[in-house]
Amino acid sequence: MRIQMKKLNTFTLNITVAILNFLYQGRHFQRFWVLEEIARAPYFAFLSVLHLRESLGLRGQWHIYLMKQHFEQSVNETEHLEIMESRGGNAYWIDRFLARHLVLVYYWINVVYYWLSPRAAYHLSYEIELHAMETYAKYLAEIDGSDIDICSVMNDELHHAQELYEAMNIIDPDHLTVREENRKPFPPDISDLSSVKLVSSVEQQ
Repeated sequence: MRIQMKKLNTFTLNITVAILNFLYQGRHFQRFWVLEEIARAPYFAFLSVLHLRESLGLRGQWHIYLMKQHFEQSVNETEHLEIMESRGGNAYWIDRFLARHLVLVYYWINVVYYWLSPRAAYHLSYEIELHAMETYAKYLAEIDGSDIDICSVMNDELHHAQELYEAMNIIDPDHLTVREENRKPFPPDISDLSSVKLVSSVEQQ
């Protein structure tokens, strides 16, 4: 079942990326703004489900920890959104229309997904955060390697991916409790991506 969920998540991400590539070719900040508008939705959904489970008496061992983490992630994504708005990312009504309707659908999908399978929901968001990080890394490598704001956002996305990876591996998918024996380190191959090394070179300028 987990393998099937991961395949579904990968398929969903690939389709979404293909659509974004088609719609936002050469429109970097519009694409970034849409990504950040959508990126907040899972964290809002996770918080909604966690609050509901708590109200139903289903609070898990790490319930409060997850709520705090997802709240901080949602705030951070909002900060990213404001950066992209300052760059004109939401200047066109068609982009605002598309993003806000996608968010409405994506939020409710994540509510249902997180309720049914928290681990799978985390995996989907994990893949999306990695895609966002790679998108910013590509911009830094090919367009403007001195853009400190984009560099900072890229680092944040990597950090979110790490948090989601850890949550995905320690959470009990049935009861939202964390088991210490299931903790795994963040994959070294992700931390060693060339896109991450790009940050240090920018900061040294």
